[in-house]
Amino acid sequence: MMYVLIALVSAAVAGALAYYLTKTKLESNATSTVGRAELDAKRVVEEAEARRRETVLEAKDEAINLRTEMDREVSNRRRELERVERRIEQKEEQLDRKNEQVERRDKNLQRREKELDTREGELNTYQQRQDEELQRVAMLTTDQAREILLNRTEQEMRDMLSRRVHELEQEAKAEADRRSRKILATTIQRIASDYVAETTVSVVPLPSDDMKGRIIGREGRNIRALEQATGVDLIVDDTPEAVTLSGYDPVRREVARRSLLKLIQDGRIHPARIEEVVTKTRLELEQSMREEGEKVAYEANVQGLHPDLIKLLGRMKFRTSYGQNVLQHSLEVSLIAGGLAAELGADVNVAKTAALLHDIGKAVDHEVDGPHALIGADIARRLGRSARIVHAIAAHHGEEEPATVEAFIVATADAISGARPGARREMVETYIKRLEALEAVANSFDGVEKSFAIQAGREVRIMVSPEKVDDLAATKLARDIVKKIEENLEYPGQIKITVIRETRAVDYAR
Repeated sequence: MMYVLIALVSAAVAGALAYYLTKTKLESNATSTVGRAELDAKRVVEEAEARRRETVLEAKDEAINLRTEMDREVSNRRRELERVERRIEQKEEQLDRKNEQVERRDKNLQRREKELDTREGELNTYQQRQDEELQRVAMLTTDQAREILLNRTEQEMRDMLSRRVHELEQEAKAEADRRSRKILATTIQRIASDYVAETTVSVVPLPSDDMKGRIIGREGRNIRALEQATGVDLIVDDTPEAVTLSGYDPVRREVARRSLLKLIQDGRIHPARIEEVVTKTRLELEQSMREEGEKVAYEANVQGLHPDLIKLLGRMKFRTSYGQNVLQHSLEVSLIAGGLAAELGADVNVAKTAALLHDIGKAVDHEVDGPHALIGADIARRLGRSARIVHAIAAHHGEEEPATVEAFIVATADAISGARPGARREMVETYIKRLEALEAVANSFDGVEKSFAIQAGREVRIMVSPEKVDDLAATKLARDIVKKIEENLEYPGQIKITVIRETRAVDYAR
């Protein structure tokens, strides 16, 4: 409507303005142009009127269109509101139905709960009566019956567990034996050694007993000069055609032995000559030890060793352990460790070097306090060996806990070399004590009647009472004895434990 009014006003103003202009112009013109002006004014008025009518019509059309659009939008809004109202009404109906279902379920649960309480009371009463009846029939209380049942169940589970453990142990042992045999067989075949353990000679043979007097010298000056120059004790006793050299240091004892042999062969025995021969012999022995160290390092294929390590290796030629030459033992351990490292995928160079040097501390252990493993590790550290080699040397006797594969390999190779038959001698007293200790460990278990340590202590056969130990318990007994031996005793190699259970049925026909 506003657009229509604006159009009408505009048309009126335009008409009035045109009329005014036309009238003014007609008045100012000549009289001859009045008619023409009236015609023009009439035309202008007609055009303005036509434009006014056209504008009014357009305004009416636009107003009608706007009203139609508004009516359509209102209708759409009304329909949308009606749909929303219907949806809300449906949801309210659904909620009402669900509330009714919940109420019904709640009532059902309350009813069932009451029923369950009633049945629980009835079951408790019935169980109490049943327990009383069982106690009356069995003459046992509930605790006594429970204890009997638990004991029976425990025994059954123990039997099943023992049987399963036995099966798993047999499988594990078979697999471990197969793999270990393969690795050890391959390794030992590569380094098969046929040498016999050497012993340090401390007795010097004499061509005759007259030589004893010349060795002693006037007022004992020769023997004192020899003992002072070599640092060992020279014992001249009633042993025919022999004198004894006594000294803790094997190198000094070897110097004294070689010097004395040279003096006896030369025949000139006096203090000055003794000092000259001992000095020369010591230099020769040092050169010999260096050559022996280089030879062993070459045979073990270990390169880059410090000259002092080479010299200490050669010095171990004159050191024995339980009758086994330490230098040859170190070479054997190095070869075994190299083979094991190759089979197991470890560092072969580290294993071989650490194994060759594992007993290097024995070359100076009479001069330095402490375990030879830690002494050797300190020497290797000071002479430029790597941390892994130093650790393997220190851990081969348990002074340190093994933390690398190479450390375990060196300890294993050392045990293999020292425990093989014929490698070391054992004193009779130590041997007997070890056998007695093995039998004492076996006899400490309940059910053992007798035990016998045989095969130089490498096997223990145990006789058990069949009434106290059954077949499954025999397997557990063998395992327990093995564990106690491993914890309490020290021994080379391995010890086989055999438990024998014999059941005899005797009857007489009369």
